[in-house]
Amino acid sequence: MANKEGMRYPSIDDLLDVVNSKYKLAYIAAKRAKSIQKDGTSLEDHHCVKPVGVALEEILADKIQVIFDEKEEI
Repeated sequence: MANKEGMRYPSIDDLLDVVNSKYKLAYIAAKRAKSIQKDGTSLEDHHCVKPVGVALEEILADKIQVIFDEKEEI
């Protein structure tokens, strides 16, 4: 099933409930999309066709676990 809604799915509002920053979301999605192009996806049934869309679906489905090192500000 192909995503015919364009970038409206998955919703940015729903994604920001999972990841607390647009910048972190973009970073995670880009890294995962590159990995999807190389290795494939972990989702069996995804709506999006493009790797970035599939990566965002995986993030929304909580299939991606990322830990950022938070540095102390001086």
